[in-house]
Amino acid sequence: MTELNFKGKEFVYNHHLAVPFRPLVPDESKSIGPVALDGNLIIQGDNLHALKALMPLYAGKVDCIFIDPPYNTGNEGWSYNDNVNAPMIKEWLASNPIGIEDGLRHDKWCAMMWPRLRLLHELLSDEGSIWITLDDNEVHRSREMLDEIFGESNFVASCIWQKVFSPKNTAQYFSEDHDYVLIYAKNKETWRPNLLARTEEMEARYSNPDSDPRGPWTSGDLSARNFYGEGTYSIVTPAGREIAGPPKGMYWRVSKKRFEELDANGRIWWGEDKDNQPRLKRYLSDVKSGRVPQTLWFYDEVGHTQDAKKLLLEILDFENSGDVFISPKPLELIKKVIDLATAKNSIVLDSFAGSGTAAHAVLQANKEDGGTRRFILVEMEDYADQLTAERIRRVIKGYKFSGTQRSELFRESITWSKIRKADRLIENVDAIGNLHGHEYDSIKKTIKDNELIVTGEKR
Repeated sequence: MTELNFKGKEFVYNHHLAVPFRPLVPDESKSIGPVALDGNLIIQGDNLHALKALMPLYAGKVDCIFIDPPYNTGNEGWSYNDNVNAPMIKEWLASNPIGIEDGLRHDKWCAMMWPRLRLLHELLSDEGSIWITLDDNEVHRSREMLDEIFGESNFVASCIWQKVFSPKNTAQYFSEDHDYVLIYAKNKETWRPNLLARTEEMEARYSNPDSDPRGPWTSGDLSARNFYGEGTYSIVTPAGREIAGPPKGMYWRVSKKRFEELDANGRIWWGEDKDNQPRLKRYLSDVKSGRVPQTLWFYDEVGHTQDAKKLLLEILDFENSGDVFISPKPLELIKKVIDLATAKNSIVLDSFAGSGTAAHAVLQANKEDGGTRRFILVEMEDYADQLTAERIRRVIKGYKFSGTQRSELFRESITWSKIRKADRLIENVDAIGNLHGHEYDSIKKTIKDNELIVTGEKR
């Protein structure tokens, strides 16, 4: 396996072993409810020391790790401050904070991340997974580090999430609209993501015009391009018309004997007049109970950076956006990670906690499904109490909000085929209004960028 070499690797390779164990000292005055080290935790301090302090209680017990480390853009001003006893490392410290002109900033970033990833690997349970958000500055180096520490065979996926909803016209080359989410499992052989909930749009594809006792269904083409030796027979429709064979260059997917069995069992759809090309019925009851996750995450599903900052301002009630954390992650983004990676009683760890979105997402998930997930956050900056912890305290206790809350209930691309079936589309929209109307002050329907969007609004 190819190894990543960076300046200082030999000094930090086992540095996590030399980090001393330090006790976690609770501050009851800042807590909600009884203090318990096996409950929800927000730890202020260097995350390397905090991760080591968590080892006695949590080694091999964390089910989901989400981290949003410094992207190392050169403009963040983060510092390399690990106390590694080596002259070269000490020499680096003289040039902190790390900036765009620092020729060794990539080496320093790797040296900072390596021991932390080693400890995160030890904290992760055998059924657990780690999710890391990054951009193009360090994503490729991260892949190589994670391949070494977690094992190349435990790489799961690299997802792209659309972090902005409109192009930056001031970009010199390309408008950078996406970041990455790297996913590794502790043991990929046994780990599987949860299925996502099926959308109302997916459910709307199924109907039951013939009152089939097996329930709603949709139809699929019975012909295919792949050659099948028994797939060239003639068919007679229930209305008496003979179909000489499959369309030119195509083959029936099943043999004549199997086709007759399906037809006798009511699994072939001939159209309302019983004289159309035969189509195979596929039942809603036969499909998976959820959606297999995809690697493209669009902003309308997982939020974008402006929404994330707006939500933080609403919760913390800052007078202006200059006071707020500069780049919070969208609640919907981390909520999707929680949905995919956890069970109802999982432990979730974020050792680069920032504004505390990971804990908010855990609380939201518990609210939705009645779970008992626990979170552990680590943040070293001064805002750990006034921002990170205060956000979570307000989410737990409730916070004032004035304005209009909008929740997207339905989104559908408008195509010519959809227009031809406008009655069904209108029925779906009306059904959504009937189902959710009591939850909102109004249901708004708009068409934007060739998409029909139904939104619930609360004032």
